[in-house]
Formats: sequence, structure tokens, C-alpha cells
Amino acid sequence: MTLRLLAAVCIALAIPLPAAAFDFTDTAGKRHRIADYRGRFVVVNYWATWCVPCIQEIPEIADFHRAHPEVVVLGIAMDAEDVPKTKAFAKKVGHEYPLVLSNARVEKQLAPVKGLPTTRVFDGKGKIVYDRLGRVTRKSLEELTTPSAPAKP
Repeated sequence: MTLRLLAAVCIALAIPLPAAAFDFTDTAGKRHRIADYRGRFVVVNYWATWCVPCIQEIPEIADFHRAHPEVVVLGIAMDAEDVPKTKAFAKKVGHEYPLVLSNARVEKQLAPVKGLPTTRVFDGKGKIVYDRLGRVTRKSLEELTTPSAPAKP
């Protein structure tokens, strides 16, 4: 079974995906490894400078990040060909959480992104418990990362 098919089946049945592994370095030079975040939720948001819904959700994600320092939040810019331009754009729209610039190495580490924006939430064991194509809000992220709250499809 391919990873894409496994992901689709697991998400459709609300079964957590197998543990993932990633190792990213953000624009500040900080390394982010899923193994280092055991016991914590990790939110990974994929976006692009040309994606209007992505830009609209960035302030919501930034608000969530400020209010919940116990949750790791990473933003992955999928159109990072012009690094200075992407970094300046991110700052302009309020991207206050760690920024990872996508490249072939980054993209190989996680299941393919089918569209933007996409947000994945990993539980404390490194398993994907939420994979959404479309906008998220601070409230939806809070519901997902509160231990007593069930994951919403």
C-alpha cells in the first residue's frame, strides 16, 4: 500500500497515521526534529505567498502560537525560490512562528501536499492525527491540541 493510499484510508477512518520523521532547519538556523518533540503536539502548516487562503490564516496560526507555547508550530513556505523575498513576505503577513523554506529534501520527508493551505497536526507520539486541506483557525487548532478534545475531520 502506498503512503498516499495509507494516509487517505487512515484519515477517512479517523485512524492516526504511522509515526512520521522529519528534520527541518528554519530560517533562523534552528533544527526541528519530530523526535525532539515527543510528548508535545506539533502543527505543521504548508503555505505559499500566492495563496490567498494561506495568507488569511497566518495571523490565526500566529495567535495560536503565541497563546500556546507548549505546542510546536512550524510554517513551511512551498514557494521559497527567492529566499529574501519569502522571508520578507512572511514577516509582513505576521508569520511569527518558525519558518522552514521548502526544498526537495523537506518535501521528501512528509506525505505529499495535495493543495494549499494544508495543515498537519502530529500528536505526542509523532503520529499525524489531523491532515486538512483548507484554512484553519486558532479555535480549530485549540480544539485539536487540547488533550481531552477529539480530533475533528
